[in-house]
Amino acid sequence: MSAIRFEHVFKSFHEQVVLRDFSMEVQPAETKVILGGSGSGKTTILKMVLGLVKPDSGRVFVEDQDITDLDEAELMPIRRKIGMVFQEGALFDSLTVGENVAYQMREDRTYREEQIEKVVRKLLGFVGLEDVIDKFTSELSGGMRRRVGIARALVGNPRILLYDSPTAGLDPITGHTICELVIRLRDLEGVSSIFVTHNLESAMTLASEFAEVQPDGHLAFKSEGGNLCLINTRFVMLKDGIVLFEGSDEALKEVDDEYIQEFLT
Repeated sequence: MSAIRFEHVFKSFHEQVVLRDFSMEVQPAETKVILGGSGSGKTTILKMVLGLVKPDSGRVFVEDQDITDLDEAELMPIRRKIGMVFQEGALFDSLTVGENVAYQMREDRTYREEQIEKVVRKLLGFVGLEDVIDKFTSELSGGMRRRVGIARALVGNPRILLYDSPTAGLDPITGHTICELVIRLRDLEGVSSIFVTHNLESAMTLASEFAEVQPDGHLAFKSEGGNLCLINTRFVMLKDGIVLFEGSDEALKEVDDEYIQEFLT
């Protein structure tokens, strides 16, 4: 069973063609890193997985269920399987960190308050931010806001995560911290994901590092002998809605294509 699958998708907005015969498959516990310039169709792909944008032709599947023609009511159970991490976090500035993470659970009205408190603290602990639970998001750094966004996206234990440029505008150290969270979810939690980015350094981190629990119970991130990452992370390069390349980071570096080589330098 694939986590996400696109089959021969075409999409235009007015006169602009955004995706042209786009096909892609994301396997369980795999990360697909989508690279490409502005207007190449990257964000449209994420919106299609959520059913927010419909293809003009072609099919979109989530966990082998065809979602292409589903209406809003039919899409709701699908969306509960998916977490979305936005570029700027998309947090409510008028709410505290804890209230932001709890927002969806309170909207669902199926959780008791003590359950909400427990889940919020667990998720903030996962991203290393339990100590800021009572702060307002306006008091946080950009990197902390992104980590809160990841915690919020993990509500409901989704098996699929969509990342829309989560390291954009961050310093290298903070960006690396975000990537380690993505790697941890991929390798230890078996989460499938699409990672849209302009940041080549972040993309290569995902492809070159893996997470491993040591015999003493501590978590370690390693880059040596990274065969696991070469299997679990694949790159897709888009240009004008067309897939120029799909494969490993090593293969990407060897492609004899002017656009790709210019992107990589």
